[in-house]
Amino acid sequence: MKLEDIKKNNNLLNDIDWEMTPEMAVTLYLEWGNNPALGIHNIRSKRDFSTYFVINTWHEPVIYLIRRNIEDSVELAVIKMPKRLENRFLESVGHNKGTYSIEGEVKNWLKDTLCNA
Repeated sequence: MKLEDIKKNNNLLNDIDWEMTPEMAVTLYLEWGNNPALGIHNIRSKRDFSTYFVINTWHEPVIYLIRRNIEDSVELAVIKMPKRLENRFLESVGHNKGTYSIEGEVKNWLKDTLCNA
């Protein structure tokens, strides 16, 4: 799936949790949400899921749209950032390899691209 596909899919757009982070997803789905101190709700079944974005820099920096439940994590889309944004993001994380939350400029770019006609 590409940005254009996501933009055309209102159900998918409405499912996106813009505040979900990779760390929260692990707590919520892999640790069964047993962390009420963080204000995270318990997961009741495999029908409960979250759809969220992460940035992966292990190879070339890309944004993944992920759908996760207690059984599985599915990559729904792979999105390339504009080069100028990619460079600034890599600078902000010290060019380190890893998986990152979307925030700041990247989050704003995604929201503008997907949610504004």
